Amino acid sequence: MLAYSLKIAWRYFFSKSSQTVINRINGFAFFMVVIATASLFIVLSAFGGLKAFGLSFSESFDPDYEIKPLQGKYFNVSDSLLSKIESLPEIIAIAPQIEEKVFLSYDQKNQVAYLKAVPPNYTSVVAIDSLIALGEWLSFDGSDVVLGFSIAGNLSVGVYDYTSFLNIKVPKKKKQTLLDQNPFKQVNALTVGLYQINEELDKKYVFSRLELAQNLLDLQPQEYTSLVLKTQPTLSKSELAELLKPLIKKPIQLISRAEQNTALYKMLNMEHLAIYFIFTLVMIIALFNVVGALIMMIIDKKGQMKIIQSMGATPKGIYQIFFILGLLICIFGGSVGLVFGVIIVMLQSAFPFIYVPGTTLAYPVVFEAENLLIVIGTLLVLGTLSTAWATRGLGKELRNQTI
Repeated sequence: MLAYSLKIAWRYFFSKSSQTVINRINGFAFFMVVIATASLFIVLSAFGGLKAFGLSFSESFDPDYEIKPLQGKYFNVSDSLLSKIESLPEIIAIAPQIEEKVFLSYDQKNQVAYLKAVPPNYTSVVAIDSLIALGEWLSFDGSDVVLGFSIAGNLSVGVYDYTSFLNIKVPKKKKQTLLDQNPFKQVNALTVGLYQINEELDKKYVFSRLELAQNLLDLQPQEYTSLVLKTQPTLSKSELAELLKPLIKKPIQLISRAEQNTALYKMLNMEHLAIYFIFTLVMIIALFNVVGALIMMIIDKKGQMKIIQSMGATPKGIYQIFFILGLLICIFGGSVGLVFGVIIVMLQSAFPFIYVPGTTLAYPVVFEAENLLIVIGTLLVLGTLSTAWATRGLGKELRNQTI
């Protein structure tokens, strides 16, 4: 039964109707499936490019993983433990850091920021030195600091300005004595460089060497707020946790890069979902044309269906003819649309011809097999549903011999 249904549906798909309007409706339905499929794939690829472009800034600033104490803000980590962790084949580099909220003042201007104190090997974990837009990275010899562009702009701080130093303050941990009523402990620092990543990060962090923060916060030489790690790309969080379990006896929390930016990743995922649903709606509207084309085909082929039915075709077999015909329109239209979409994405990736308005920056796109599967799956599901809906009453009508 399915064999002759497929053969007749195949013939109807490639042959033209005697009615010009039917041919135009069928051609328009096919064209709309092509455009909707190509649009969905191109938009998903473009959003993937924008997502990768946006995350590239955070990935250049955030480590692969961060280890923090489960309880308390600081924990003691010996040099021998750091060496043991770094000796693991899956660990490329590890560095301790101290992070604390501080109060900055410069030339009667004030701002709250976060002091991030790091060791010399920190750049092997996070290549922050490559993001220096003005000046240079820390010398790790003295009280020099690196600021974000936004902080420098708000405070009007210049690079290597020896006329006035940046004042960094934190509340004292110890109680004030009668001779010392100042509630803050402070240090003067020289700005040697400015980094530029994005607006949020540029106004948040001040980088210094570890010793400056340890003296300012009255910490021990091996007392840190966290450890940052650069790992092999294939290493998962669960695998890393198993590797660290026999080495670190204290309770810790292991934080991945995605967990360090939960708000950013959640926003991007929500935007991706919203874009998918919007262009899925476009595909649904396009498939209404397939529904209309099938209905017109059923009306146009009524005479032929009587002949086929008299030759022994069952109502179910005739129903399958038009159901398969609708699927053929979706499959062939979707295939042409995907080919067209892939060509556009590959051309934009290799030879950019669309640029971000007002800039010379090529609009980023990413070719991903996942997007292909999403588009194919969406088209098959919606195409099957729309075809089934268009032919839903055909079998019953044939059984009642109304054709």
